[in-house]
Amino acid sequence: MSNIAGKAYAMNVITPIRWTTAWLNKLIFWIALKRPSTLRGLITLSLIHYARWVIIGKNQFPHLDSSQPKEKLHYSYMLFFSNFNGSWDQYVDSFTFAIPGGLDLFWKWNIRYPKSVALTPFHHYIRYNQIETIHYYNAYPLATSNDVKSAKAVKDALIQFQCQSADDESDDNFLQRYNALLRGLQHDLGAMHPTPIVSMSAYQVERRKRWHDGSLQKEIAAQQAAQGGQNHDR
Repeated sequence: MSNIAGKAYAMNVITPIRWTTAWLNKLIFWIALKRPSTLRGLITLSLIHYARWVIIGKNQFPHLDSSQPKEKLHYSYMLFFSNFNGSWDQYVDSFTFAIPGGLDLFWKWNIRYPKSVALTPFHHYIRYNQIETIHYYNAYPLATSNDVKSAKAVKDALIQFQCQSADDESDDNFLQRYNALLRGLQHDLGAMHPTPIVSMSAYQVERRKRWHDGSLQKEIAAQQAAQGGQNHDR
């Protein structure tokens, strides 16, 4: 999928909002920025690389050329875009569990928003309004958000270690400081590997979804047809 790069997933969701209440959403965003405690549950989610909400007025969409006709829109739109680690379901569910009140506050005025609880209507709402990412680049595809934080911690510790070193330092003292450095960084020195299947149950749920929508049957039929063609060639 083009919206997945290694362990990271890029989400873009555009939802319509009445232009008469768009200003109210902007006020809510401003208050949330001034009072970060309202997003404390979101900030503690270590799987998130980045998340942002933006209000686009019905007359604010960019025009690349003067000959491009202007849209005649009935609504303004709220753009939510984020990068995160893990599966789509894990991320959306984490949002619901972390800041259910915040989600309802941010999306409250959006057209046909069903609230974040219960989960199923909220999932349908996000899927319906999500736009597939055409191109997504990740400089470190095997790194999670926590891996990036760990790398920064290791770099800062090494720079500090180097600054504290002296040319006339004894070997024993250097070894003592070096061992202390390793002990302090032992939780930040993990190896990075490709993401495995989250769980067999999650794999079976996804397979069952594909079976019900007919895509799995088509894949199996295509595989059988390809195998039949190979056997015929032999």
